[in-house]
Amino acid sequence: MSLDPNTRARIESLLQEHPVLLFMKGEPNAPQCGFSAKAVAALREVGTPFGHVDVLSDPEIREGIKAFGDWPTIPQLYIHGELVGGSDIIEQMTNSGELHGVLGLPVPDRTPPAITITPAAAKIIGESLQSAGASYALQIDVDSNFQSRLQLAPADPAAIASTSEGIRAQFSLAAAQRAKGLVIDWVDDERGRGLVIENPNAPQAVQSLSVTDAAAQLEAGEITVIDVRPADERQLARLNQPFLTLDDGLEPLLALPKDTRLAFLCHTGRRSLQAAEQFRDQGFTQVANIEGGIEAWSQQVDSDIPRY
Repeated sequence: MSLDPNTRARIESLLQEHPVLLFMKGEPNAPQCGFSAKAVAALREVGTPFGHVDVLSDPEIREGIKAFGDWPTIPQLYIHGELVGGSDIIEQMTNSGELHGVLGLPVPDRTPPAITITPAAAKIIGESLQSAGASYALQIDVDSNFQSRLQLAPADPAAIASTSEGIRAQFSLAAAQRAKGLVIDWVDDERGRGLVIENPNAPQAVQSLSVTDAAAQLEAGEITVIDVRPADERQLARLNQPFLTLDDGLEPLLALPKDTRLAFLCHTGRRSLQAAEQFRDQGFTQVANIEGGIEAWSQQVDSDIPRY
């Protein structure tokens, strides 16, 4: 496939502008294919800034980049003008630490995490592995929100691996760092019947706070209330005590000390829970959701607040 000189010039200009450039489908915050999502996730795990080109919005580049590097698929990663490869290669290089070296970054810590698989869990997992065959291993994935997933995957001798109760568990580079101290157990109780994963590194769950407790703590100056409702909705029913809002965006609030005791409020408690989880994921350690919102506050704390 020949490449139009104007298209070649455009690609070369983009490569000169961005030392690390990903040609992908969609945007980094909204990839439009699974392979592009994998590539973005790998680059973010490495922590390097990178430029991107959405080939879906530029058909000329979409076809031209395939001819430019003689690589038939998208995504494609270029570093200092040189083609690295697609999503599988990017992921492999990230997990091995090779991509860090190419980017001039420190070699990542590949120390296997200490994990615990209880005997009851090992029995169940072992039976599954035996059925799958000797070429399979337990793969433990832990994403950036510390959500864990277990699956059987082809055994990878180069993977970071830990052994507990005779079960070999393998991890990606990022998952290994997040899995330190992880415990896998088998339960058959009020929680249900199945494998349960406990990760001490996971952020604490958002606490539920009744309106009566929230009112008392607010009066005592022990919490900071953030009303997530828009201004026009707050005018319908407004707290008669000090509170913060999202009117000026998240940045001023995210600048608060991470140990600030935050309690989130909305109309009935749903939107506020989502906001509370967002702040928890940003590293705030004492986050609560006010159950029932301003509706419950009006009914149980201050009847002068109108209901709507």
